[in-house]
Amino acid sequence: MPDWSDMMRQAQGLKARFEEMQKEIAELECTGEAGGGIVRVTLSGQFEARRVQIAPEAMDDREMLEDLVAAAMNDAARRVRETIQERFSGLAGGMGGMLPPGMLPGA
Repeated sequence: MPDWSDMMRQAQGLKARFEEMQKEIAELECTGEAGGGIVRVTLSGQFEARRVQIAPEAMDDREMLEDLVAAAMNDAARRVRETIQERFSGLAGGMGGMLPPGMLPGA
């Protein structure tokens, strides 16, 4: 017969760890760049833009600037996903290496 009190303790511990993970993800920031650093975009762990930095020389070509902003956003989003996976892979290891639905924003 299963030990229900032990299972409940484990479930509570797991819930606490997931809440801690969500807080860490919310506080996470990753910066992506494009054009050798001409454009830099910083995203939160929830994929919200925190900062956009554009070098003055990029202002002369609107189409190039649009492409660089998109590329920097994609680079930052990739870095957020990778950082979250790396940081929490140990916890996710017991679940087949995948974070549960809702743990990775935008997924």
